[in-house]
Amino acid sequence: MSMSAGWYLRRLSRMGPREVGGRVTDAVRRRRWRSAPPAGPGETGDALFTAVLPAGTLASVPPDAAKRLVAEADRLMEGHAEFFGVVRDDLADPDWWYDPKTGRRAPAGYAFDVPYRDEDAVGDIKQIWEPSRHQYLTRLAAAYALTGDERYAERVAAHLRSWWAANPPLRGVHWTSGIELGIRLLSWVWIRRLLDGWAGASALFEENPVAREQIWQHQRWLAAFPSRGSSANNHVIAEDAGQFAAACAFGWFPSSARWRADALRSLERQLRANTFLSGLNRELATEYHGLVLELGLAAVAEADAAGVPVPATVRLVLLRMTDALAAVVDSRLRPPRQGDADDGHGLVVDGTGTDRWGSLLATGDAVFGRLSWWPEVTGTDVRTPLLAALIRPYAQDATAPAVTRPAQRPAHFADAGMTILRTPRRTADAAEAADRAGTAGTADPAEIWCRCDGGPHGFLSIAAHAHADALSVEVRHDGVDVLADPGTYCYHGQPEWRRYFRSTLGHNTLELDGTDQSVSGGPFLWTRQARSRVLVADPARWCAEHDGYEPSVHRRQVELTAASRELRIVDEVRGPRRAVRLAFHLGPAITADLAGNRARLTWTRDGEDRAAVLDLPEGLEWSAHRGGSEPPLGWYSAGFGRREPATVLVGTGFAVGTQGFTTVLGFHG
Repeated sequence: MSMSAGWYLRRLSRMGPREVGGRVTDAVRRRRWRSAPPAGPGETGDALFTAVLPAGTLASVPPDAAKRLVAEADRLMEGHAEFFGVVRDDLADPDWWYDPKTGRRAPAGYAFDVPYRDEDAVGDIKQIWEPSRHQYLTRLAAAYALTGDERYAERVAAHLRSWWAANPPLRGVHWTSGIELGIRLLSWVWIRRLLDGWAGASALFEENPVAREQIWQHQRWLAAFPSRGSSANNHVIAEDAGQFAAACAFGWFPSSARWRADALRSLERQLRANTFLSGLNRELATEYHGLVLELGLAAVAEADAAGVPVPATVRLVLLRMTDALAAVVDSRLRPPRQGDADDGHGLVVDGTGTDRWGSLLATGDAVFGRLSWWPEVTGTDVRTPLLAALIRPYAQDATAPAVTRPAQRPAHFADAGMTILRTPRRTADAAEAADRAGTAGTADPAEIWCRCDGGPHGFLSIAAHAHADALSVEVRHDGVDVLADPGTYCYHGQPEWRRYFRSTLGHNTLELDGTDQSVSGGPFLWTRQARSRVLVADPARWCAEHDGYEPSVHRRQVELTAASRELRIVDEVRGPRRAVRLAFHLGPAITADLAGNRARLTWTRDGEDRAAVLDLPEGLEWSAHRGGSEPPLGWYSAGFGRREPATVLVGTGFAVGTQGFTTVLGFHG
């Protein structure tokens, strides 16, 4: 997708004078570097790597987590991997510029001339960039550390040398985006750490002038081209974390101390700017909450390993983020599926089958200590013991401020406009009482979980990763998506799919006159943003409204009654006559039998049949859609680059004056 002149004008309109000035400076520097690139680090003296894991760390990795990692490493050794739904069998000897999805290869040349947003010219840029984050190499390096099998280390070394040779500084597509350089630096730090017991580690890194040049050039690039202003979202966190980690672990250059100080100062400021006081990420895109938390923890690990003092606010923000994550996950540790998601990770050392969110909560427990209301984490992972070996526990950090943490599980995050309604957990006493009464077999202990969205549209002036989903809901039963947020699917190259997955019709909310609540100016740009306000947020009831359809107002009330296991949604539209479409997207596991305005829903969970009834508003004409492509309608994206058909129920009609529409979802076991 190449960007039009109109897009550039719309994008410029969302910038302030300071950002415009910074971008002009960037443009001048890019032009200068074309003919006179940075000269390189010069003489570095004795380069040593001392940021190793403490003795005994690897022995603390749970055997089942190690087994999953080694199985993943063996698949990688055979050349097999999957990136965003595309299976690759060429990873034994990868072509670093090749996109297997489109069959295209990115053009060579000066990095800033590469039109990386244009899929016709470059291919799917995410497919090209992802292997070059080198997070599959951190897995191989971790497999070496745990097994001592030098095959893994030798493969890592061969691939790094191949990448460095194919991607000299400022040449090609891998030198165009700061987030890529930042995450790659973080991967290199961990690769060197995990290969420390291998005889060839020093020759690969600190004794290798090519490696030193690459590390220096990555850091020089990040110092020159930070994400600015309206783009200072998760990208700048990745840039700062990678820069800081490299300056701590690879502090071999005259500029290392300055880069370290600048990156830490920016990281502290941007972590605060990107995070609500409640602990939720301001992008209101849950996967970026996870990415930022991972990056922040990795940065603190490097600071503690190097003995670099960290501002107390950094640890405090990460603590709040961890508590917020513990608060919003469902009974199966799944967080909301809100906003964009591109499967981005900060540090990857685990095999397939490791739960990302459980891993983050396990690390949170080790670093900050779990609260009594936190959900139980039963899974294991490799990353937690590695990070915990480097990070000072919060309670033992003399610089950490005293903080009052939530005594009970928060349900409403006022600054983020997110409310979680859920049925209470069944206590052991309640289960015993049900057994005595002979009703244990008839009771349904499964959690009903409902996310209600009444928050800001997104973060910063462009709200890059927001969706037009004001007042939308997600509903799960025992962790199964019943009323689902369809996800993201893609960013570049497929504009009709990008529009659908961001649209109002693509969410469980109400659309007027066939238009979105907020106005899109491009795939990562909103030129007008709906404003929502929460009116009521009780443990079992929520009400909010938004102004995205002025002069009309859409108000929604949601009530969860635990005793009857029933969720009631009342939509009210006030204003002139408008065409209405009300959508309810079902999860991919749900089968729907629609008759008139009643849909019978069935699915299976852990071998047990489950059912619900969805009574839809009578004032609308209801139809079921699944897997439509012209236009897209009825899809679910479980992860970036992947989509599958799923049923969506759409009610059409009109609203005149003050019109109400009532939907009731009842669960029957």
